[in-house]
Amino acid sequence: MDFITQLPLSKNFDSILLVWDRFSKMEILIATNPTRTSLDVSQIFNSLVFSKHVLPVSIVSDRGSFFVSSLWTQFCKQLNISRDLSTAFHPQTDGQTERPSPFFTIYGRNPIFALIHVSQDIPAERLSTKLQSVQQLVKEKLVSQIRHIMKYSDRNRTILPDFHPGHKVWLSQKNINTKRPTKKLSERWLGPFEVLKNIGRHAYDLKLPQQWKSVHLVFQVSLLEPVNQSNSTNVHQFPPPPVLVEEQDEWEVAQVLDSNSNRGKLWYLLEWK
Repeated sequence: MDFITQLPLSKNFDSILLVWDRFSKMEILIATNPTRTSLDVSQIFNSLVFSKHVLPVSIVSDRGSFFVSSLWTQFCKQLNISRDLSTAFHPQTDGQTERPSPFFTIYGRNPIFALIHVSQDIPAERLSTKLQSVQQLVKEKLVSQIRHIMKYSDRNRTILPDFHPGHKVWLSQKNINTKRPTKKLSERWLGPFEVLKNIGRHAYDLKLPQQWKSVHLVFQVSLLEPVNQSNSTNVHQFPPPPVLVEEQDEWEVAQVLDSNSNRGKLWYLLEWK
């Protein structure tokens, strides 16, 4: 589930809560407004989703403020719903395949249209058998599609490195903004940073500099490289701690790499020892 925000205001609504069933692919769109709170959305979710469908086993979402709030956390805990939160800079997409309509998959019948007469005299046993048959077909199609995707994706897939707390890694600059005027002039890798802990199987919590307070600490393994396997000429290393010389902080410089004049001031690009 996710929020679609910053839409044109209509009847005091400017956002949509999107709830998507991963099994049937049915979408539920719920209009919300900018003043919504965690309690408001939880009540809406309970009355418009849970009351009409079964409780979900798990809910996949991003790490937005609503989905990590204490109220929503307790709400899911009380209902025994697992929360699967995505990691930073790693959006996921699901492949689509030909399937029965989501409505039929869930309810075992097609929706009724006002101008078409459809007999609803369906015995309970027949309806139950038909619904189970459709759901089994959907499961088989999903498994077949997943195997098909894995068959081709595994051809070019490399073995991901396995890090542990204390390991040193380089972090890809791909999603990090630096002071360079263009990304083409920035180093490809930043760091090295220490791995603090594993988050699941493919994400890691890193020890980042204090000046990176706005950057999320958890990164997907595809954005990391072991220090001993990276090209050290294409990385940005942070300056070491200063030494105290005559009660003044000083850093030791290896060499001056470049210089630039900006607004009457001369700036230097340095390589630290």
